Amino acid sequence: MSATVSKQIPNEQAWRFLLAGTSNMCGAFVTNPVDVIKIRMQLENELSSKLGKLGVFKDRYYRGFAHGGVVIYRDEGIRGLYKGLAPSMLRDGFYSGFRLGAYEPMKVLFGATDPAHTPLWKKICAGAISGAIGSSIATPTDLVKVRLQAQRQPKPGETPRYPTMRAAFKEILQKEGIRGLYVGIGPTVKRAAILTATQIPAYDHTKHTILNHELMNEGPKLHIVSSMVAGLATAITTSPVDVVKTRIMNQHGTGADKTYTSAFDCLFKTIRSEGPLGLYKGFIPNWLRLGPHTIVTFFIFEQLRHGIGMRPI
Repeated sequence: MSATVSKQIPNEQAWRFLLAGTSNMCGAFVTNPVDVIKIRMQLENELSSKLGKLGVFKDRYYRGFAHGGVVIYRDEGIRGLYKGLAPSMLRDGFYSGFRLGAYEPMKVLFGATDPAHTPLWKKICAGAISGAIGSSIATPTDLVKVRLQAQRQPKPGETPRYPTMRAAFKEILQKEGIRGLYVGIGPTVKRAAILTATQIPAYDHTKHTILNHELMNEGPKLHIVSSMVAGLATAITTSPVDVVKTRIMNQHGTGADKTYTSAFDCLFKTIRSEGPLGLYKGFIPNWLRLGPHTIVTFFIFEQLRHGIGMRPI
């Protein structure tokens, strides 16, 4: 049955953003190792047409999710699995804090007054808009996160491309200017819009469908079940655009030396060189990241809301 509706608390919207950012940062910390494995797998054999469309999946350094984790740990230690943690936490604090914090007010703007009986399309529109705005603000942190996580252990005598988050921001600004921090903003915003239009509405709709049919009561079990559905749905819809985003953000060249001129150029080149399956490289780690990230985020978000007397989603 539906939960009892609490009264609105003072400064509720400010609390919503704060709790959303905190819960997403917890999710980012827990899933950072999976994110590193995912990015390495997405970039492996990039545009290697010589190997053929199936060869790019056979001749690999990271042969699957579990093997990738073992190899990274062997080569780089536990620190290798936590590369990019600082920008990842920063990104989730701002970007994910905004998209989750703004979702409910955005839903109200579309005329959603009854959380238990809001049409799905209003939830999808609210999610897409809040996700797009949040990602456009936080693109620089996402860019630095991707580049730090993509770095393998340097060989003897080599130096890493970016030794720290601060060094990455400094070098990108010096070599590429302020625009360099927004490389890949197109696919990043597209991914965020698709992700948020899937993840939060899937959680919201699954949860209230279960409550409306009186299958479960409001509480942790319901939050976990709804999060699992949302995590799988999100991985399916976002994997192709996530591959495109990762590759554009990680490319080294500037100007005419760029490997990809746009998101669509990356999309077509990937399909031509690696086939449609190339767009689903790293799907398993993507799912294994989004699943736990979604569960941790919504579970903590709902518990924090309950702790301060705020109504559940």
